[in-house]
Amino acid sequence: MVVETEVVEVTEKKGFPAGIWTKCKKCDQILLQKDFEENFMVCPKCGYYTRLGSEKRIEFIVDKGSFKELYANLKPIDFLNFPGYGNKIKDMEIKDAIVTGEAKISGYDILIAVMDFSFMGGSMGSVVGEKIVRTIERAIKKKCHVVIVSASGGARMQEGIVSLMQMGKTSAALAKLADRGLAYISVLTDPTTGGVAASYAMLGDVNIAEPKALIGFAGPRVIEQTIRQQLPEGFQLSEFLEKHGMVDLVVERKDMKEVIAKFLKFFSNK
Repeated sequence: MVVETEVVEVTEKKGFPAGIWTKCKKCDQILLQKDFEENFMVCPKCGYYTRLGSEKRIEFIVDKGSFKELYANLKPIDFLNFPGYGNKIKDMEIKDAIVTGEAKISGYDILIAVMDFSFMGGSMGSVVGEKIVRTIERAIKKKCHVVIVSASGGARMQEGIVSLMQMGKTSAALAKLADRGLAYISVLTDPTTGGVAASYAMLGDVNIAEPKALIGFAGPRVIEQTIRQQLPEGFQLSEFLEKHGMVDLVVERKDMKEVIAKFLKFFSNK
């Protein structure tokens, strides 16, 4: 799966194989790939949070060897015969913008869904909605809590109204989860916007965000152009939202698994 890092090619003449180094996309610091991954893909110099693919995100959050993927056979359909969409989804390396499955976090059984921004900007289409609903329904059946990690530009325009329907569909499923007394922990990463932010991403019993993540419905530039006013500094970043009560807490990536585990313990004891 794709992780958005810029790999610096190193010639064999110097004795290093290609791919051993990586470069921070913000400050251009050259980093040893192994050390970079051990630091959870966060630049040690400037603190930039590299966007993660679903595979690496799952590796960082769940107990080693515990993840079992579910519903991997679901693939998107070109409902509207949208120009170019059929070929695009056919040629993509991964099947859609979300990976779902069963796993453990610090020994607690959970159902987890992790969005992948590398697939069409993490856009929410019919497969994303269906996978989330099936994951929630399985959690209800198994009496497990749910963790969803969001990274999305919003609804997938190539699927039109079918994509927008997923907002209500996923929200209704989460209401059923709550009725059963099971918890939903939402993790918001950069970016979490559009229809995803307007539905399941912000409906967690606990909403946790990574530092400096862009979170909101429309982007800051669109809002400024609409209201013709300058927005406050840091508007729509996770720290601003925490200060104003839109997210519950901002957690560094290295601490994310531990914090989620604490909430799982709390909800399980409750």
